[in-house]
Amino acid sequence: MNSFKSFYQDIFNVNKSNFDELALNIFQYQAVANPVYRSYIENLGINPTHVKEVKQIPFLPISFFKTQQVTTGSWAAEAVFESSGTTGQVTSKHFVKDKQFYLKNAHYIFRYYYGDLSQFHILALLPSYLERVNSSLVMMAEHFIELTGSSYSGFYLNNHDQLLETIERINDNRKILLIGVSFALLDLAERYNPNLSGVIVMETGGMKGRRKEMIREELHNELKEGLNVEKVHSEYGMTELLSQAYSHDQGVFHTPQWMKIILRDVNDPFDLDVRKSSGGINIIDLANIDSCAFIETQDVGKMSPGGGFEVVGRFDNSDIRGCNLMVF
Repeated sequence: MNSFKSFYQDIFNVNKSNFDELALNIFQYQAVANPVYRSYIENLGINPTHVKEVKQIPFLPISFFKTQQVTTGSWAAEAVFESSGTTGQVTSKHFVKDKQFYLKNAHYIFRYYYGDLSQFHILALLPSYLERVNSSLVMMAEHFIELTGSSYSGFYLNNHDQLLETIERINDNRKILLIGVSFALLDLAERYNPNLSGVIVMETGGMKGRRKEMIREELHNELKEGLNVEKVHSEYGMTELLSQAYSHDQGVFHTPQWMKIILRDVNDPFDLDVRKSSGGINIIDLANIDSCAFIETQDVGKMSPGGGFEVVGRFDNSDIRGCNLMVF
């Protein structure tokens, strides 16, 4: 790990020119120091020293986080993030070495796409997450709320009246961000049909078994009509990642410079033709230096012509959970 001692400081300097080199270095490190990933690579019959290009890197199926402790190196976890799930469902666990690094990373990404948090009031409508422990999204939202320094910022469980009253009372020049799980935003829209035209509405996905799953376009159309907003923002993240992607509109997500989307063939998970415009979503998240930076998700996506990516569904029989949204 000696070569990565400064990684926590250097990650914010990653760019297109050095991304591949750093990704390959991290792969070589994790292929040795991560027992679960090492075993997976060995079972694939891959010699890590022969991996010379990013497209040759094997991606760890996300399901391993349900049954194994996916960690690189030996250390005591400061936090254990756990995915949401219905009763009886096996949940994923992400062991986090440095909680402050997670928060710093999340803050940097938000600031890059939205600006300084001191210019926001953040209202978090995340009932399903608040009802359980070990949610990475709640920890992130709590940190953001604190950084706003606003007395109006805070969490709301199911108290919609208080939420709308708070929005009504705000009369300064700060932006208002309402971040919420999909079903809770829909509940708010249907019960009150409020005029939130001056509010940034951001959905984090997830029906949590409370409603039928919807494609993102359908969800956004209902939210725009029900909340009286012109567009709906989105956050794409998951328990197994430390980084997030954001969409300002139309469900087109953009990633920080240390996160990369690679699409795999829907029938052959080892076919990583970089020219593919649609397929299963594989993610390189270099912030996962202490777990595994190379994750094969169960989401299906497509690359957007103007840059970024869209999530269009999920593979059959995969769990509907976390901040993912649609059924494929």
